[in-house]
Amino acid sequence: MARFPTGVAVVTARDEAGEPHGMTVSSFCSVSLEPPLVLVCLARTARSFPVFARRPRFAVSVLRDHHAALAVRFARRGADKFTGGGLRVTPSGAVVVEDALAVLECAADGTHDGGDHLILVGRVERLALAAQPGPPAVYFDRAFGTVARSTGSAP
Repeated sequence: MARFPTGVAVVTARDEAGEPHGMTVSSFCSVSLEPPLVLVCLARTARSFPVFARRPRFAVSVLRDHHAALAVRFARRGADKFTGGGLRVTPSGAVVVEDALAVLECAADGTHDGGDHLILVGRVERLALAAQPGPPAVYFDRAFGTVARSTGSAP
């Protein structure tokens, strides 16, 4: 799948004690507009996987092209992911990326077996879009990059 370019997001949730957990994902997409549903695929081997498997709420931050270091921080096993800046807490208590292109706060709506991943479906309860859109973070061929807008006209 390394040859399939994909967007990059950070997904976060709080455990029973209120401590934040998070991971970088490249498997995130829209499922339905009505009702608004998204899915994220979570590696069963991730240290924070048990938190996501049993918590009723999670948040997704869609990353910008300059978030590569933050994406790496949330991808590392054992890293202190919540120090180093670039994060904020929403009024509902979700920890999200400060200047993300989009932030989706979700209620878990169901899970499905996905082999070595868990497919977590979330009902979007709150959506916040960046005031200034910009280039997204893209993961392709094991490296971060971005995409450029086409200068041609649409077909």
